[in-house]
Amino acid sequence: MEQITDPLAEHGEGPVWHAGWPGLRWVDMLAGDVLELDPGTDRVSRHHVGVVAAALRPCPDGRAVIAVERGFALASADLGTVRPFGELWVDPGIRMNDGDCDPDGRFYCGSMAYDETPGAGRLFRLEHHGATTVVLTGVTISNGLAWSPDGGTAYYIDTPTHRVDAFDYDERRGLTARRTVFDIPVDAGAPDGMTVDTEGRLWIALWGGAAVRCYQADGRLLEHLALPVTQVTACTFGGPGLDELYVTTSRQTVPPGEQPEAGALFRARPGARGLPARQYVPGV
Repeated sequence: MEQITDPLAEHGEGPVWHAGWPGLRWVDMLAGDVLELDPGTDRVSRHHVGVVAAALRPCPDGRAVIAVERGFALASADLGTVRPFGELWVDPGIRMNDGDCDPDGRFYCGSMAYDETPGAGRLFRLEHHGATTVVLTGVTISNGLAWSPDGGTAYYIDTPTHRVDAFDYDERRGLTARRTVFDIPVDAGAPDGMTVDTEGRLWIALWGGAAVRCYQADGRLLEHLALPVTQVTACTFGGPGLDELYVTTSRQTVPPGEQPEAGALFRARPGARGLPARQYVPGV
């Protein structure tokens, strides 16, 4: 595992590689910033987009859809202009957290309470024309969401459950037939962000576990990639061949003076290849 940036994020999250962008973007979530990695120099630029920048995905025209503190927004290709869709709730104790796009171009993101109140979060779906649908309720820390290579299965993590759940997916019915496919042992860390490779294997960041683990969809552990920091938040495949695993980390709850690399971006080449980022298709 190679460290490729300074520890420049307080709470790094949500990495996404898209060839239509300069390359990799991720968020410093509670700073409200999107970070952008120059693939030629590994230099990082920072773009402020709101009070919170929870997650983002590309649009076909180069714009970005962003989950902000209490809803969704569309940003220009250079992230210089951000147009919110409007707040979905008024409670200042709730914020957006993590998400992904479905195979039909709709963006999902889940919420959570700042104080992690059990059941206070929801999973939302942003439709093409900007309307929003509530997909799940009673969520505590809505986290990793990713689709199988064929698009027929969605995998989902509500972190405190220590489970990876699966849903059947189609455009008309959305997410149905929820079931648990495997559990993450408590002593391994808490499951956070997640991505899927071309073989359908799940790569899961482990908050408190100082690692990314690769699992078969049936829960069989295949690989353990150790990091020098405990708070590992999310991962995605990137690079021209989608064969580089980028991993974000956080300094949250790390005692001052400990883990000097916490908040840095890391990269590994695990011998797997990822899928192109699914895109949000706006109708506006």
